[in-house]
Amino acid sequence: MLLDWITVVLLIGIGLLLIIVELIFVPGTTIVGILGFVLTCIGIWIGYAALGTTTGHVILAATVLIGALAFVYSFRSDSWTRFALKNQHRSRVNDENPHTLAIGDVGRTISALRPQGTAVFGDRHHEVQTKGEFLPPNTSIHIIKLNQNKITVEESKLT
Repeated sequence: MLLDWITVVLLIGIGLLLIIVELIFVPGTTIVGILGFVLTCIGIWIGYAALGTTTGHVILAATVLIGALAFVYSFRSDSWTRFALKNQHRSRVNDENPHTLAIGDVGRTISALRPQGTAVFGDRHHEVQTKGEFLPPNTSIHIIKLNQNKITVEESKLT
């Protein structure tokens, strides 16, 4: 009888712990949450089978109550903030190496632009795009629009 109680308490305790770990640390439905749910259900089932229906009802009610309290406590308290990521990455792709291009600058395609590809302006390579046209490599182009890190080009009639 004591072994049944120890088994029930351990299975339910480990199951609830795994469910809380699933909710806090592991996003989505994974094996951790499923395993926690299964262990909790097995613990409750053993409680009904080995200890009787009345005791099984008490174990079920206590499990639901303890699970709800643990869930609420884990989200309301600051106990999990020490595990949370606090750093934020706020930079952009080319912040430390901004381009010094201007509208009208002339360059040459390195790769085919379909409609995106690589072009060289001066001695620096840049990712560019057309408005939908396809341009072969080694085509003379000029910049028609600059929008942050987006460079829009078209074929230059002057070669």
